[in-house]
Amino acid sequence: MSSPAAVKGKCILLLVPPITYRATDFVDAAKRLELDVVIGSDGALPLGGNPVVRVDPNDLDGSVRRLLSAVGRVDAVVAVDSDMLPLAARLGAALGLAGNAPDAVAAAADKAMQRRLWAEAGIAQPGFRILSNDDIDGSRLGFPCVAKPVSLSASRGVLRADDKAALTAAVVEIRAILAESGHAQDEPILVEEYVPGWELSIDGLLTDGALAVTAVFDKPDTPDGPTFEETLLVTPSRLPAATLAAATSLAERAARALGLRHGPIHAELRIDERSGEPRPVMLELAARSIGGLCSRSLHFLDGTSLEMLILMNALGAGVELRPPRGASGVLMLPVERGGILQRIEGQTEARAVTGVTGLSITIPIGQTVRPLPQGDRYLGFIFAEGRDAGDVEAALRLAHGKLRAIIV
Repeated sequence: MSSPAAVKGKCILLLVPPITYRATDFVDAAKRLELDVVIGSDGALPLGGNPVVRVDPNDLDGSVRRLLSAVGRVDAVVAVDSDMLPLAARLGAALGLAGNAPDAVAAAADKAMQRRLWAEAGIAQPGFRILSNDDIDGSRLGFPCVAKPVSLSASRGVLRADDKAALTAAVVEIRAILAESGHAQDEPILVEEYVPGWELSIDGLLTDGALAVTAVFDKPDTPDGPTFEETLLVTPSRLPAATLAAATSLAERAARALGLRHGPIHAELRIDERSGEPRPVMLELAARSIGGLCSRSLHFLDGTSLEMLILMNALGAGVELRPPRGASGVLMLPVERGGILQRIEGQTEARAVTGVTGLSITIPIGQTVRPLPQGDRYLGFIFAEGRDAGDVEAALRLAHGKLRAIIV
Protein backbone atom coordinates (compact mmCIF):
# COMPACT_ATOMS: atom_id res chain seq x y z
CA MET A 1 0.00 0.00 0.00
CA SER A 2 1.30 3.48 -0.80
CA SER A 3 2.52 5.40 2.20
CA PRO A 4 0.24 8.18 3.48
CA ALA A 5 3.28 10.41 3.11
CA ALA A 6 2.65 10.36 -0.64
CA VAL A 7 -0.41 12.61 -0.20
CA LYS A 8 0.61 14.62 2.87
CA GLY A 9 -0.11 18.34 2.46
CA LYS A 10 -2.42 17.97 -0.53
CA CYS A 11 -5.84 19.66 -0.53
CA ILE A 12 -9.06 17.67 -0.60
CA LEU A 13 -12.50 19.17 -1.09
CA LEU A 14 -15.14 17.08 0.70
CA LEU A 15 -18.73 17.59 -0.45
CA VAL A 16 -20.98 16.83 2.52
CA PRO A 17 -24.80 16.62 2.51
CA PRO A 18 -26.61 17.86 5.63
CA ILE A 19 -27.74 14.34 6.57
CA THR A 20 -25.12 11.59 6.33
CA TYR A 21 -23.44 8.98 8.49
CA ARG A 22 -20.12 9.44 6.71
CA ALA A 23 -18.83 12.97 7.32
CA THR A 24 -16.96 12.33 10.57
CA ASP A 25 -15.13 9.30 9.19
CA PHE A 26 -13.99 11.16 6.07
CA VAL A 27 -12.81 14.19 8.04
CA ASP A 28 -10.92 11.89 10.43
CA ALA A 29 -9.34 10.08 7.47
CA ALA A 30 -8.18 13.39 5.98
CA LYS A 31 -6.70 14.40 9.33
CA ARG A 32 -4.79 11.12 9.63
CA LEU A 33 -3.43 11.61 6.10
CA GLU A 34 -2.44 15.20 7.03
CA LEU A 35 -4.43 16.73 4.21
CA ASP A 36 -5.68 20.28 3.89
CA VAL A 37 -9.49 20.08 3.93
CA VAL A 38 -12.24 22.30 2.58
CA ILE A 39 -15.89 21.35 3.12
CA GLY A 40 -18.60 22.09 0.57
CA SER A 41 -22.06 21.62 2.06
CA ASP A 42 -25.67 22.76 2.11
CA GLY A 43 -26.12 22.40 5.83
CA ALA A 44 -23.21 20.68 7.56
CA LEU A 45 -21.74 22.37 10.61
CA PRO A 46 -18.01 23.15 10.49
CA LEU A 47 -16.32 19.78 10.83
CA GLY A 48 -12.98 19.66 12.60
CA GLY A 49 -12.59 23.42 12.26
CA ASN A 50 -12.34 23.15 8.47
CA PRO A 51 -13.67 25.99 6.31
CA VAL A 52 -17.15 25.42 4.85
CA VAL A 53 -18.33 26.76 1.47
CA ARG A 54 -22.08 26.86 0.97
CA VAL A 55 -23.29 24.79 -1.99
CA ASP A 56 -26.66 23.70 -3.34
CA PRO A 57 -26.79 20.26 -5.01
CA ASN A 58 -29.93 21.44 -6.85
CA ASP A 59 -27.99 24.32 -8.42
CA LEU A 60 -24.94 22.64 -9.90
CA ASP A 61 -23.80 25.56 -12.07
CA GLY A 62 -24.09 28.10 -9.26
CA SER A 63 -22.37 25.79 -6.79
CA VAL A 64 -19.48 25.14 -9.17
CA ARG A 65 -19.00 28.89 -9.70
CA ARG A 66 -19.11 29.53 -5.94
CA LEU A 67 -16.58 26.80 -5.18
CA LEU A 68 -14.21 27.85 -7.96
CA SER A 69 -14.17 31.42 -6.64
CA ALA A 70 -13.95 30.46 -2.95
CA VAL A 71 -11.24 27.80 -2.93
CA GLY A 72 -7.70 27.93 -4.16
CA ARG A 73 -5.69 24.87 -5.11
CA VAL A 74 -7.69 21.65 -4.92
CA ASP A 75 -6.05 18.32 -5.67
CA ALA A 76 -9.17 16.15 -5.53
CA VAL A 77 -12.92 16.39 -4.98
CA VAL A 78 -14.71 13.63 -3.04
CA ALA A 79 -18.45 13.27 -2.47
CA VAL A 80 -18.99 12.00 1.05
CA ASP A 81 -22.40 10.56 0.14
CA SER A 82 -24.64 9.95 -2.88
CA ASP A 83 -26.42 13.31 -2.89
CA MET A 84 -23.17 15.11 -3.68
CA LEU A 85 -21.97 12.87 -6.51
CA PRO A 86 -23.38 15.00 -9.39
CA LEU A 87 -21.76 18.14 -7.98
CA ALA A 88 -18.45 16.33 -7.46
CA ALA A 89 -18.45 15.18 -11.09
CA ARG A 90 -19.26 18.66 -12.43
CA LEU A 91 -16.66 20.36 -10.26
CA GLY A 92 -14.00 17.76 -11.01
CA ALA A 93 -14.57 18.26 -14.73
CA ALA A 94 -14.33 22.06 -14.34
CA LEU A 95 -11.03 21.69 -12.46
CA GLY A 96 -9.62 19.15 -14.91
CA LEU A 97 -9.23 16.50 -12.21
CA ALA A 98 -9.40 12.76 -12.77
CA GLY A 99 -12.89 11.57 -11.95
CA ASN A 100 -16.11 10.20 -13.31
CA ALA A 101 -17.94 12.06 -16.06
CA PRO A 102 -21.26 13.65 -15.04
CA ASP A 103 -23.13 11.38 -17.47
CA ALA A 104 -21.63 8.29 -15.83
CA VAL A 105 -22.62 9.47 -12.36
CA ALA A 106 -26.14 10.19 -13.60
CA ALA A 107 -26.39 6.71 -15.14
CA ALA A 108 -25.28 5.05 -11.91
CA ALA A 109 -27.97 6.95 -9.97
CA ASP A 110 -30.79 5.93 -12.32
CA LYS A 111 -31.78 2.27 -12.01
CA ALA A 112 -33.62 2.32 -15.34
CA MET A 113 -30.59 3.73 -17.14
CA GLN A 114 -28.41 1.10 -15.45
CA ARG A 115 -30.61 -1.67 -16.79
CA ARG A 116 -30.61 -0.26 -20.34
CA LEU A 117 -26.83 0.24 -20.46
CA TRP A 118 -26.19 -3.19 -18.98
CA ALA A 119 -28.52 -4.77 -21.51
CA GLU A 120 -26.57 -3.09 -24.33
CA ALA A 121 -23.27 -4.34 -22.85
CA GLY A 122 -24.48 -7.90 -22.29
CA ILE A 123 -24.15 -7.69 -18.49
CA ALA A 124 -25.93 -10.53 -16.66
CA GLN A 125 -28.93 -9.02 -14.87
CA PRO A 126 -32.61 -9.79 -14.15
CA GLY A 127 -35.16 -9.40 -16.92
CA PHE A 128 -36.86 -6.03 -16.55
CA ARG A 129 -39.55 -3.63 -17.70
CA ILE A 130 -39.79 0.11 -17.14
CA LEU A 131 -43.34 1.16 -16.34
CA SER A 132 -44.71 4.56 -17.26
CA ASN A 133 -47.22 6.42 -15.12
CA ASP A 134 -50.27 4.73 -16.65
CA ASP A 135 -48.70 1.29 -17.13
CA ILE A 136 -48.75 -1.19 -14.27
CA ASP A 137 -48.60 -4.43 -16.22
CA GLY A 138 -45.43 -6.31 -15.41
CA SER A 139 -46.96 -9.72 -15.97
CA ARG A 140 -44.87 -10.48 -19.05
CA LEU A 141 -41.90 -10.95 -16.69
CA GLY A 142 -43.82 -13.49 -14.65
CA PHE A 143 -44.22 -13.61 -10.91
CA PRO A 144 -42.74 -13.10 -8.41
CA CYS A 145 -41.20 -9.84 -9.52
CA VAL A 146 -39.65 -6.83 -7.78
CA ALA A 147 -40.85 -3.23 -8.19
CA LYS A 148 -38.63 -0.29 -7.28
CA PRO A 149 -38.34 3.45 -7.91
CA VAL A 150 -35.50 4.34 -10.26
CA SER A 151 -34.19 7.20 -8.09
CA LEU A 152 -34.17 6.02 -4.46
CA SER A 153 -31.52 3.97 -2.65
CA ALA A 154 -30.95 1.90 0.51
CA SER A 155 -33.82 -0.48 -0.39
CA ARG A 156 -36.38 2.30 0.06
CA GLY A 157 -39.52 1.60 -1.94
CA VAL A 158 -38.32 -1.84 -3.10
CA LEU A 159 -41.17 -4.37 -2.97
CA ARG A 160 -41.75 -7.93 -4.11
CA ALA A 161 -45.03 -8.74 -5.85
CA ASP A 162 -46.27 -12.32 -6.23
CA ASP A 163 -49.23 -11.54 -8.50
CA LYS A 164 -50.75 -8.71 -10.52
CA ALA A 165 -52.83 -7.39 -7.60
CA ALA A 166 -49.73 -7.18 -5.42
CA LEU A 167 -47.84 -5.38 -8.22
CA THR A 168 -50.64 -2.83 -8.56
CA ALA A 169 -50.53 -2.21 -4.80
CA ALA A 170 -46.73 -1.94 -4.87
CA VAL A 171 -46.81 0.69 -7.62
CA VAL A 172 -49.34 2.77 -5.65
CA GLU A 173 -47.16 2.53 -2.54
CA ILE A 174 -44.00 3.45 -4.44
CA ARG A 175 -45.64 6.54 -5.92
CA ALA A 176 -46.69 7.64 -2.42
CA ILE A 177 -43.10 7.21 -1.19
CA LEU A 178 -41.79 9.23 -4.14
CA ALA A 179 -44.21 12.05 -3.38
CA GLU A 180 -43.19 12.11 0.26
CA SER A 181 -39.52 12.15 -0.74
CA GLY A 182 -39.97 15.17 -3.00
CA HIS A 183 -39.52 13.17 -6.19
CA ALA A 184 -41.84 13.29 -9.16
CA GLN A 185 -44.74 10.92 -8.56
CA ASP A 186 -44.85 10.06 -12.25
CA GLU A 187 -41.21 9.00 -12.55
CA PRO A 188 -40.81 5.57 -14.20
CA ILE A 189 -40.90 2.49 -11.99
CA LEU A 190 -38.59 -0.42 -12.62
CA VAL A 191 -40.11 -3.90 -12.48
CA GLU A 192 -37.65 -6.73 -12.67
CA GLU A 193 -37.53 -10.49 -12.47
CA TYR A 194 -37.07 -11.83 -8.94
CA VAL A 195 -33.76 -13.72 -8.79
CA PRO A 196 -33.47 -16.19 -5.91
CA GLY A 197 -30.07 -17.06 -4.47
CA TRP A 198 -27.22 -15.99 -2.22
CA GLU A 199 -26.68 -12.24 -2.12
CA LEU A 200 -23.37 -10.42 -1.76
CA SER A 201 -21.97 -6.94 -2.09
CA ILE A 202 -18.64 -5.96 -3.61
CA ASP A 203 -16.87 -2.78 -2.65
CA GLY A 204 -13.84 -1.55 -4.52
CA LEU A 205 -11.88 1.32 -6.00
CA LEU A 206 -11.66 2.06 -9.70
CA THR A 207 -8.45 3.38 -11.23
CA ASP A 208 -8.85 4.10 -14.95
CA GLY A 209 -11.58 1.45 -15.07
CA ALA A 210 -9.65 -1.29 -13.26
CA LEU A 211 -11.27 -2.52 -10.04
CA ALA A 212 -9.34 -3.19 -6.84
CA VAL A 213 -11.65 -4.96 -4.39
CA THR A 214 -11.70 -3.59 -0.86
CA ALA A 215 -14.27 -6.02 0.55
CA VAL A 216 -16.77 -8.68 -0.42
CA PHE A 217 -19.62 -9.03 2.07
CA ASP A 218 -21.87 -12.06 2.28
CA LYS A 219 -25.48 -11.48 3.33
CA PRO A 220 -26.41 -14.62 5.27
CA ASP A 221 -29.94 -13.27 5.80
CA THR A 222 -30.58 -12.69 2.11
CA PRO A 223 -34.09 -11.21 2.01
CA ASP A 224 -36.71 -12.68 -0.29
CA GLY A 225 -39.38 -10.01 0.24
CA PRO A 226 -41.83 -8.45 0.53
CA THR A 227 -39.25 -5.80 1.54
CA PHE A 228 -35.49 -6.00 1.11
CA GLU A 229 -33.79 -4.45 4.12
CA GLU A 230 -30.14 -5.32 4.57
CA THR A 231 -29.21 -6.49 8.04
CA LEU A 232 -26.25 -8.85 8.41
CA LEU A 233 -23.01 -8.38 6.43
CA VAL A 234 -19.93 -10.56 6.94
CA THR A 235 -16.52 -10.51 5.24
CA PRO A 236 -14.60 -12.31 3.83
CA SER A 237 -17.10 -14.11 1.67
CA ARG A 238 -17.53 -17.85 2.08
CA LEU A 239 -18.38 -18.37 -1.58
CA PRO A 240 -16.02 -20.50 -3.73
CA ALA A 241 -13.06 -18.66 -5.24
CA ALA A 242 -14.28 -19.25 -8.80
CA THR A 243 -17.70 -17.76 -8.01
CA LEU A 244 -16.10 -14.73 -6.36
CA ALA A 245 -13.78 -14.19 -9.32
CA ALA A 246 -16.74 -14.28 -11.71
CA ALA A 247 -18.73 -11.87 -9.52
CA THR A 248 -15.82 -9.43 -9.26
CA SER A 249 -15.25 -9.50 -13.02
CA LEU A 250 -18.96 -8.87 -13.61
CA ALA A 251 -18.99 -5.90 -11.21
CA GLU A 252 -15.96 -4.36 -12.96
CA ARG A 253 -17.57 -4.74 -16.39
CA ALA A 254 -20.87 -3.38 -15.07
CA ALA A 255 -19.12 -0.27 -13.74
CA ARG A 256 -17.38 0.31 -17.06
CA ALA A 257 -20.66 -0.15 -18.95
CA LEU A 258 -22.04 2.81 -16.97
CA GLY A 259 -18.98 4.88 -17.87
CA LEU A 260 -17.47 4.82 -14.37
CA ARG A 261 -13.68 4.97 -14.39
CA HIS A 262 -12.53 6.34 -11.04
CA GLY A 263 -13.27 6.13 -7.35
CA PRO A 264 -15.35 3.84 -5.13
CA ILE A 265 -18.16 1.57 -6.22
CA HIS A 266 -20.65 -0.50 -4.24
CA ALA A 267 -22.16 -3.39 -6.21
CA GLU A 268 -25.04 -5.68 -5.21
CA LEU A 269 -25.27 -9.13 -6.83
CA ARG A 270 -27.06 -12.43 -6.43
CA ILE A 271 -25.80 -15.89 -7.31
CA ASP A 272 -28.42 -17.48 -9.54
CA GLU A 273 -28.27 -21.29 -9.43
CA ARG A 274 -31.54 -22.05 -11.22
CA SER A 275 -29.65 -23.44 -14.21
CA GLY A 276 -27.62 -25.76 -11.99
CA GLU A 277 -24.45 -23.67 -12.24
CA PRO A 278 -23.76 -20.62 -10.04
CA ARG A 279 -24.11 -17.48 -12.15
CA PRO A 280 -23.52 -13.99 -10.72
CA VAL A 281 -26.26 -11.51 -11.65
CA MET A 282 -26.04 -7.74 -11.17
CA LEU A 283 -28.77 -6.15 -9.07
CA GLU A 284 -27.50 -2.59 -8.60
CA LEU A 285 -24.29 -0.57 -8.59
CA ALA A 286 -23.58 2.82 -7.00
CA ALA A 287 -20.67 5.21 -7.56
CA ARG A 288 -19.90 5.32 -3.83
CA SER A 289 -18.60 3.09 -1.08
CA ILE A 290 -20.73 1.01 1.29
CA GLY A 291 -23.29 3.12 3.15
CA GLY A 292 -24.17 3.89 6.73
CA LEU A 293 -21.45 3.16 9.27
CA CYS A 294 -20.69 -0.22 7.66
CA SER A 295 -17.18 0.82 6.62
CA ARG A 296 -16.23 0.79 10.33
CA SER A 297 -16.33 -2.99 10.16
CA LEU A 298 -13.30 -2.91 7.85
CA HIS A 299 -9.78 -2.58 9.24
CA PHE A 300 -6.96 -2.83 6.75
CA LEU A 301 -3.34 -3.46 7.61
CA ASP A 302 -1.52 -0.68 9.46
CA GLY A 303 -4.85 0.66 10.74
CA THR A 304 -5.87 2.17 7.40
CA SER A 305 -9.60 2.90 7.08
CA LEU A 306 -11.71 2.57 3.95
CA GLU A 307 -12.12 6.35 3.89
CA MET A 308 -8.33 6.79 3.87
CA LEU A 309 -8.11 4.45 0.88
CA ILE A 310 -10.82 6.43 -0.94
CA LEU A 311 -9.00 9.73 -0.36
CA MET A 312 -5.64 8.31 -1.43
CA ASN A 313 -7.25 6.87 -4.56
CA ALA A 314 -8.84 10.26 -5.35
CA LEU A 315 -5.45 11.93 -4.98
CA GLY A 316 -3.87 9.53 -7.47
CA ALA A 317 -1.82 7.55 -4.95
CA GLY A 318 -1.45 3.90 -5.86
CA VAL A 319 -3.35 1.71 -3.41
CA GLU A 320 -2.15 -1.87 -2.88
CA LEU A 321 -4.86 -3.81 -1.10
CA ARG A 322 -4.02 -6.69 1.20
CA PRO A 323 -6.89 -8.37 3.02
CA PRO A 324 -6.91 -7.99 6.80
CA ARG A 325 -6.45 -11.03 8.98
CA GLY A 326 -9.53 -12.76 10.34
CA ALA A 327 -13.11 -11.82 9.65
CA SER A 328 -15.42 -8.94 10.49
CA GLY A 329 -19.00 -7.90 10.03
CA VAL A 330 -21.79 -5.51 10.82
CA LEU A 331 -25.46 -5.94 11.66
CA MET A 332 -27.72 -3.03 10.78
CA LEU A 333 -30.53 -2.85 13.31
CA PRO A 334 -33.82 -2.73 11.40
CA VAL A 335 -36.82 -0.66 12.40
CA GLU A 336 -39.35 -3.40 13.04
CA ARG A 337 -42.44 -1.18 13.33
CA GLY A 338 -43.40 2.45 13.10
CA GLY A 339 -43.81 4.79 16.06
CA ILE A 340 -41.78 6.84 18.52
CA LEU A 341 -38.51 5.30 19.70
CA GLN A 342 -38.67 5.25 23.52
CA ARG A 343 -35.51 3.34 24.39
CA ILE A 344 -33.32 0.42 23.37
CA GLU A 345 -32.80 -2.12 26.13
CA GLY A 346 -29.98 -4.64 26.46
CA GLN A 347 -27.15 -2.49 25.12
CA THR A 348 -24.73 -3.39 27.92
CA GLU A 349 -25.39 -7.10 27.40
CA ALA A 350 -24.97 -6.80 23.63
CA ARG A 351 -21.63 -5.03 23.97
CA ALA A 352 -20.41 -7.76 26.33
CA VAL A 353 -20.84 -10.53 23.72
CA THR A 354 -17.47 -12.08 22.83
CA GLY A 355 -16.35 -10.78 19.45
CA VAL A 356 -18.49 -7.64 19.49
CA THR A 357 -16.29 -4.59 18.97
CA GLY A 358 -18.89 -1.84 18.96
CA LEU A 359 -22.53 -0.82 19.10
CA SER A 360 -23.71 2.52 17.76
CA ILE A 361 -27.32 3.69 18.09
CA THR A 362 -27.83 6.33 15.42
CA ILE A 363 -31.45 7.45 15.92
CA PRO A 364 -32.01 9.69 18.95
CA ILE A 365 -34.54 8.62 21.55
CA GLY A 366 -37.89 10.35 21.02
CA GLN A 367 -37.76 10.40 17.23
CA THR A 368 -40.42 8.90 15.00
CA VAL A 369 -39.20 5.83 13.13
CA ARG A 370 -40.65 3.84 10.23
CA PRO A 371 -39.72 0.48 8.75
CA LEU A 372 -38.95 -0.14 5.10
CA PRO A 373 -40.16 0.40 2.46
CA GLN A 374 -41.24 3.87 3.68
CA GLY A 375 -38.37 4.43 6.11
CA ASP A 376 -34.79 5.17 5.13
CA ARG A 377 -32.82 4.70 8.37
CA TYR A 378 -31.63 1.94 10.66
CA LEU A 379 -31.71 2.12 14.46
CA GLY A 380 -27.98 1.57 14.59
CA PHE A 381 -25.09 -0.79 13.91
CA ILE A 382 -23.41 -3.68 15.75
CA PHE A 383 -19.80 -4.50 14.80
CA ALA A 384 -17.89 -7.74 15.41
CA GLU A 385 -14.60 -9.41 14.60
CA GLY A 386 -13.47 -13.03 14.85
CA ARG A 387 -11.26 -15.79 13.51
CA ASP A 388 -13.66 -16.59 10.70
CA ALA A 389 -16.95 -15.53 9.19
CA GLY A 390 -18.90 -18.10 11.20
CA ASP A 391 -17.66 -16.69 14.51
CA VAL A 392 -18.53 -13.14 13.42
CA GLU A 393 -22.01 -14.11 12.28
CA ALA A 394 -22.70 -15.93 15.55
CA ALA A 395 -21.52 -12.96 17.64
CA LEU A 396 -23.67 -10.50 15.71
CA ARG A 397 -26.76 -12.69 16.01
CA LEU A 398 -26.24 -13.20 19.73
CA ALA A 399 -25.76 -9.48 20.36
CA HIS A 400 -28.81 -8.59 18.29
CA GLY A 401 -30.89 -11.04 20.31
CA LYS A 402 -30.06 -9.15 23.50
CA LEU A 403 -31.45 -5.85 22.20
CA ARG A 404 -35.06 -4.77 22.48
CA ALA A 405 -36.27 -1.59 20.84
CA ILE A 406 -39.25 -0.05 22.62
CA ILE A 407 -41.29 1.75 19.95
CA VAL A 408 -44.67 3.23 20.89
